[in-house]
Amino acid sequence: MSTKNSESLFARSKAVSPGGVHSPVRAFKSVGGTPVFFERSEGAHLWSVEGKQYIDFCQAFGPMLLGHRDPEVAAAVHKIVDQAWSLGACEPFSLELAEFLTSRVKCLETVRFVSSGTEAVMSALRVARGATGRNKILKFDGCYHGHVDSMLVKAGSGLAGEVAADSAGVSNAQETLVAPLDDEAAVEAIFKARGAEIAGVILEPLPANYGLIIQRKEFILKVMELAKQAGALVIFDEVISGFRVHPEGMAGILGVKPDLVTYGKIVGGGFPLGAFGGRRDLMDFVAPQGPVYQAGTLSANPVSVTAGITTLKKVERENVIEKTNQKTEDFARAVNAKFSEAGFPWQVISFGSLFWIHPKTDRPIRRLSDIPAVHREGFPKFFHAALELGVYLAPSAFEVGFISYAHTDEILKLAVDRLGQAAQKALA
Repeated sequence: MSTKNSESLFARSKAVSPGGVHSPVRAFKSVGGTPVFFERSEGAHLWSVEGKQYIDFCQAFGPMLLGHRDPEVAAAVHKIVDQAWSLGACEPFSLELAEFLTSRVKCLETVRFVSSGTEAVMSALRVARGATGRNKILKFDGCYHGHVDSMLVKAGSGLAGEVAADSAGVSNAQETLVAPLDDEAAVEAIFKARGAEIAGVILEPLPANYGLIIQRKEFILKVMELAKQAGALVIFDEVISGFRVHPEGMAGILGVKPDLVTYGKIVGGGFPLGAFGGRRDLMDFVAPQGPVYQAGTLSANPVSVTAGITTLKKVERENVIEKTNQKTEDFARAVNAKFSEAGFPWQVISFGSLFWIHPKTDRPIRRLSDIPAVHREGFPKFFHAALELGVYLAPSAFEVGFISYAHTDEILKLAVDRLGQAAQKALA
């Protein structure tokens, strides 16, 4: 068997890495089959080790708003690599990105760079606890905040907010309370029972890690109101939505100012970078200014921050967010028309430049219980039909798709046709 073959490479990988992968969803466990090994990317496309070209709607799970290896970003990265890699000292590169972010995002008065979205969330939670002197964090069922121990919990039963660990090895699950999305009464009950213990409420203002579960503005405003009344902080996890749906993320769309906010993905232009920030008085709790310790050898890595600032400048200059948002809306409409033609009882919903494919429903999906039971078992058929036709979707029924600036009208038209054919194959 050729070594230039996904099947043989996966067999080798399983011998040296858990499950053969370095992040679980890559293993195709929820869709079945052998994962495709890719060796090249450019724009809206990926190429497998077998040499097959795919239209990519995963886009590294969101960071590639400009598409893979954008030429302008690539040139800036090549230049900085010849100048500095990792300094472990003060440097001007992260300063430029910090000034850019704080001058454009109203809720971001000061910012600290880290190396991932998970690390940003972990740090923001520590700030919330340090600033309030409280220990509990309230999160929402269906929102994902990285693999921080206290966030790997799911809703339990019985007492308001009771939780159970969602992973083996989690020892501090009881630090977290869980509420259902789209349920003001449940959130109010938790605050009534436990409000004095809650340091902060963390939520994805656009939940996009368990499908695209678009929330009512009224619900988010009510959560913020209840938190404020209880003296708890509001943390927006904008790792996915930040700099994609709006120049100020969901905070900008909603017209609100959370106390703290976390970023990742696009802020690093495809390189490892995360950030957390918010109100100056809260961020002043962070060392060396204050008693909340946070540090990182690779924090504000020159290559990552250079990719980030170059990406965000181009996004702003070329009005990328508005253009990709419109492309995504048009794409969803066209795919839905193809599904209808094929008699395929599924639909595409979108928000900004994110989309999600799921069985048709008679009302919007606002919480996990609204997701049709047939979704999990039906998606693998559609996924593999699309894969065979050269369209790469995220290999999970509950991951969203992303459209980039590099997805031209021609590429999207071809993708629409192929997804229509995939619908026919899935039905057969």
